[in-house]
Amino acid sequence: MKIFSLTILFVFFTVGLTIAQEKPDVFSATSGELGADFASRDDNGLSYITCTSNKSEDYPESSDRIASYSISFPESGDYDLYAKIRIGAGGVMDDSFFYGFGFGEKNTTQADDWVTINGIANSGFVTFNAIVTGDGDAGISEWKWLNLSECSKQETPTVFTVSEGGTEQTLQIGGREDGLDIALLAFAKADEEYTVAELDEAAGELLPGGGAENRPIAYGKTKFLGNVYSGAQLSGFTKYWNQVTPENAGKWGSVESSRDRMNWGGLDNAYNLAKSNGFPFKMHVLLWGNQQPSWIESLSADEQYEEIIEWFQAVAERYDDIDQIEVVNEPFNDPPTGDGNGNYMKALGGEGDTGYDWIINAFKLAREYFPETELIMNEYNVINNTAMISEYLETVDLLKEENLIDGIGFQAHAFSTTGSLRDMEANLDRLATADLPIYVTELDIDGPTDEKQLSDYKNIFPIFWEHPAVKGITLWGFRPGLWRNDEKAYLIDRSGNERPAMIWLREYVTSAGFDTNVAGYNSIIEDLLVYPNPVTGNHLTIDGAVGDYEVRIIDLNGKMVFSDNINSQGTIQVNVNFKPGIYMLQLMNASKSFFHKIVVR
Repeated sequence: MKIFSLTILFVFFTVGLTIAQEKPDVFSATSGELGADFASRDDNGLSYITCTSNKSEDYPESSDRIASYSISFPESGDYDLYAKIRIGAGGVMDDSFFYGFGFGEKNTTQADDWVTINGIANSGFVTFNAIVTGDGDAGISEWKWLNLSECSKQETPTVFTVSEGGTEQTLQIGGREDGLDIALLAFAKADEEYTVAELDEAAGELLPGGGAENRPIAYGKTKFLGNVYSGAQLSGFTKYWNQVTPENAGKWGSVESSRDRMNWGGLDNAYNLAKSNGFPFKMHVLLWGNQQPSWIESLSADEQYEEIIEWFQAVAERYDDIDQIEVVNEPFNDPPTGDGNGNYMKALGGEGDTGYDWIINAFKLAREYFPETELIMNEYNVINNTAMISEYLETVDLLKEENLIDGIGFQAHAFSTTGSLRDMEANLDRLATADLPIYVTELDIDGPTDEKQLSDYKNIFPIFWEHPAVKGITLWGFRPGLWRNDEKAYLIDRSGNERPAMIWLREYVTSAGFDTNVAGYNSIIEDLLVYPNPVTGNHLTIDGAVGDYEVRIIDLNGKMVFSDNINSQGTIQVNVNFKPGIYMLQLMNASKSFFHKIVVR
C-alpha cells in the first residue's frame, strides 16, 4: 500500500505567559492515503474525512475503510493521540470509528489490531480552557476535541510508544459509521495536558482563519475583555469575548415587571453562555434608579425592604456561581428615589448618618446573600470628572471599612471619554488608590467613520488595558443593535465585516503580553519550587518564599479564582479547590513577580 508521507515537527510555544511546553503536532485527516470508502469534504474552510458506509464489526473489514499516515517523530517517548471530530445528527448511530492498536499497518479483519471508539455522541470538549481528556460532555453536530488515548467508552485505549531509533511510524484509522467526521489528528507527549485552545492554536492554518483567530481576544491574559448579552450581540460572541454581562435581562424591572412573577429567560441564557464557556459572569444589576419595577413605588418602606430581600434571595437561589455583581448602579447620578425610579432608597436607610447609608445597607444584604461573589459598585461620568471621583472614593472607603466591597467599576460610554487623555490617566490613578480591582464597564467608542473610530480606540483603549489596577473591560455591544447604534459604535458592520478598530483591537490585545509589570513588579523570583504540578489532592506547595507575598491564581479567561496576602517563613500552602483546567500562578512581593503555569486535575 502506498502511504502518504507526512513529516511532523514538535516545537515550543507559549500560552499567555512565556512558559514553554511541547506543542501538540496537528495534521489534517485529509492528508493521509484514504481508502475508497472515505470521502474528503469541507465545512466552511475546515477539511475533513468521513466514511461513506456503515459496518458493525469490531474491525474495519477492508482496506477501503482505512486511512494511513506516515509520521516522523523528533524523539522517542510516549504519545497520546487526539482527534477533532463531529458526530452527525444520528447521535449514537454516528459515533464510532477505529484507530490502530499501536503503530504500523494493521490486519483489517483482526479485532485485536484495533481500538474501537464508540459511545462518544456526548463526549469531547469545545470550551477554550477545558483540558482535553477522554471524557467531556460536548454534543452532536459540533466540532470537538477528544483524547483518544484516554477514551475508554468501549475498549481500553492505548498510548503510542516511540522507541529509540524508531521515530518513523505509521498510524492507521478505520471507518465504522457514516455519520462521523474527522477533521484533525494530533500527537502530543502523554505526560502533558492540553486545552482546546492549545490544540486549536497548534492546528494553525488548518482551522479556518487560523487557530488564534477563533479564540476570544483576551484568551490567556490576566484581564478579561467581555461584552454584553443581548439577542443582537450573540453572533460570534465566543470568538471575540471572554466575559458576559447581561445588557437588560438582569435588571429588576426586566425580571419582575409584575410582582412575584419572574421572567428569568434572558438572564438564564446570559448566565449559561458564560458558564458553558468558562467565562466570568457579572450580574447587572441588583439595585438602580432606572428600569426598576414600577409596582414597588406604591408600597410602604417596610414592604419595599421585604421585596428587596426577596429579589436578592431569588437571584442567589437561582444562580449559584455568579462571579461578580454590580450591587448598586449609578448611586450618585441615578439613585432609586422619586417616582419612576423605584423610590425605595428610604427603605434601605436613606442618606442616614453617613450620607450613604442606603448604599452601605445594600452591600450588607449583598454580602449576606452572595458571600462568595465579588461585589462591585458602578457609576458613570467618573473617569472624566475629578469631583465625582472624590465622592466615589469616599463611599468606597465607607464600604471597605466593613469589608463590603471587592471592586469598583466605572462606565466608559463614548460621552465620558472625549476629554483629556492625561486627565483620564490621572483620574484612573486616583481610583487605584482605593487598592481594589478596577473594572471598566460599558465601554463603547463611536464610529462615525472607520478612521475616527480606529483613532479613538488607539488613543483610549490602551489607557485602560495597560493600567495595572484594571482587571477587566466590558464593551457595551459590538454589533449593530447596540446602545449607541445611531453613533455607529459597533465594531462589526451591518454586512458582518470587522471594522478596522476590531482588527486593531485583536492585534493589540494579543500582542500586549501577560502584563508582568504589575504595580512595579518587574523581575522574576528565582529558586522557587512549585509542586505537585499537576495539582492533585487540592493542595499546592510553594517552597523558597520568605517574607510578605500576595498569591494569585488566574484562569485562562483572566478570572482571578484565588487571592491572599501571606507572610511566609519559607513554605506557602494553597488550597486549590478549583475545576480541572490550566491556571496561572502569580506570586508577588514588594519588588518582584513570579508567574508559573499550573494544571489542576
